[in-house]
Amino acid sequence: MTDLPQLELDLMAAIGGADDLAALDAVRVSALGKTGVVSGLLKGMGAMSPDERREQGPVINGLRDRATAAIAARKTELEDAALEAKLAAETIDLSLPARPRRKGSVHPTLQVMDELIAIFAEMGFAVAEGPDIEDDFHNFTALNFPPKHPAREMHDTFFLKPDPETGERKVLRTHTSPVQVRTMMSQTPPIRIVAPGRTFRKDSDATHTPMFHQIEGLVIDKGIHMGHLKTTLTTLVARFFEVDDVQARFRPHHFPFTEPSAEMDIRCDRSGGKLTLNTGEDWLEVLGCGMVHPNVLRNCGLDPDEWQGFAFGMGVDRLAMLKYGVPDLRPMFETDVRWLAHYGFTAFQAPNPASGLS
Repeated sequence: MTDLPQLELDLMAAIGGADDLAALDAVRVSALGKTGVVSGLLKGMGAMSPDERREQGPVINGLRDRATAAIAARKTELEDAALEAKLAAETIDLSLPARPRRKGSVHPTLQVMDELIAIFAEMGFAVAEGPDIEDDFHNFTALNFPPKHPAREMHDTFFLKPDPETGERKVLRTHTSPVQVRTMMSQTPPIRIVAPGRTFRKDSDATHTPMFHQIEGLVIDKGIHMGHLKTTLTTLVARFFEVDDVQARFRPHHFPFTEPSAEMDIRCDRSGGKLTLNTGEDWLEVLGCGMVHPNVLRNCGLDPDEWQGFAFGMGVDRLAMLKYGVPDLRPMFETDVRWLAHYGFTAFQAPNPASGLS
């Protein structure tokens, strides 16, 4: 006859001594499995007399129930311990510095774009945008380009395939001036806007790329004259290069969309591979400008006898080269993270006139 009290003591000791789920399951199988010791006692009740069955049945069933409950309780303990160990192993100490990760930087072109927009915003200019793909009217005709103007030819302009129905050839805009046209046609003066964005021309060397960035400005109001233009641009250049004043000259030039037209030069010294403003005998061309041509005003639905204005445009990438010493324009578009790590800017300090631009 099996010693049931001793068997229960041995089972409880084995359950309590199981140090993982696999060992506990082995104890369960040896006690409660098909060939387990407790299962064998339950099967043996069929051979007992009725009196023995009434006496031993409750005892054996009680042993089975207590063993089952003990195994379930121990399983819960082991699962909880395993979860705690896993959580402890996966804990992140937030007091320690994070693992080194690849650092992102603001591209010099976008840095300069933000600097210029911050300066213009302080001067009362709003930002206007337009599509990269333009039609002939907005890119050329409205801006007073004659039908045979060289800028319309294939060596300057990226033309798209002709429309199968109309035969019209759209272009990748060659300047952001179409934004000025769209603004004049959709808004009632006075107008004071800048138009930053991408432009496209067939050109590639150390200072030119097929895709580049421009920012153009437009002011339309009554009584606007060349003095307003010169003051605006000299103030802009001085603030951009962060100097008190800038020595500038305006050379007569020709643009189809302005009359009179000029290019703005600033006095500089480029000896020793460094650009120094307001000294030396060199002059550096930085932008083109002029008074809006009366034909452009008429094309946009404005009366040139009532409204006057000025416009200007500059290459953002080239200004970035001048201010931050980038020797070649082409690497600015080659997506080399080493170049960006050297010339890039932190994203946590947005340019503003109060705390500084660069």
